[in-house]
Amino acid sequence: MVTTIQLNENVKKRLNELKNSGNETYEDVIVNLISKVDNDKRKKEQLLIEGCKEMYEDMLKISKEWESTLMDGLDKNEKWEELEKEI
Repeated sequence: MVTTIQLNENVKKRLNELKNSGNETYEDVIVNLISKVDNDKRKKEQLLIEGCKEMYEDMLKISKEWESTLMDGLDKNEKWEELEKEI
């Protein structure tokens, strides 16, 4: 089914500029734009996933470093008392 849409003149001019050849239709241009947007979205999602994985690895590394330092020299039987603040 073919549908007609209305476009402002400036949009039509811009679509003409995006044509790769004189034989390319407006539909071809729009389909290519949609495909590009979809590809860009997938790339951004992949970069976000990779970034989260790197952050997780860094956080895990830092956590492990702190895990080993927190227990250094602490007596398991030592009891800590809360200090009262003087006013």
